[in-house]
Amino acid sequence: MLDELVDKIGGLTLVQAAELVKKMEDKFGISAAAPVAIAAAPAAGAAAGAAAEEKSEFTVVLESFSGDKKVDAIKKVREITNLPLMDAKKLVEGGNGVLKEGVPKKDAEKIKSDLEAIGAKVALK
Repeated sequence: MLDELVDKIGGLTLVQAAELVKKMEDKFGISAAAPVAIAAAPAAGAAAGAAAEEKSEFTVVLESFSGDKKVDAIKKVREITNLPLMDAKKLVEGGNGVLKEGVPKKDAEKIKSDLEAIGAKVALK
């Protein structure tokens, strides 16, 4: 039973997985981000004593879209994520979704500037 559930979750699109996480957070009153913050806290303390390293990989996050070039934004999101049309449309309309993870700094900045040029608000994390 658990293996079937894992297989089904593995087959979800990025947008569907984000919706699943949101529903689980709402239903169980938890936050998926909390364990990450707790795990990152000791690493941050250890890094404070050492020389700060420049981050080389980024996660590109679409925070919102407000513009008249919605079709262009959907096309760009599809190009970046390889999502189906409807999933890309939901991501652009809903905002607040991860577009790509583990992106080199140069590529992340290019994606950000391309999307901001058509009215999107993008964050690099």
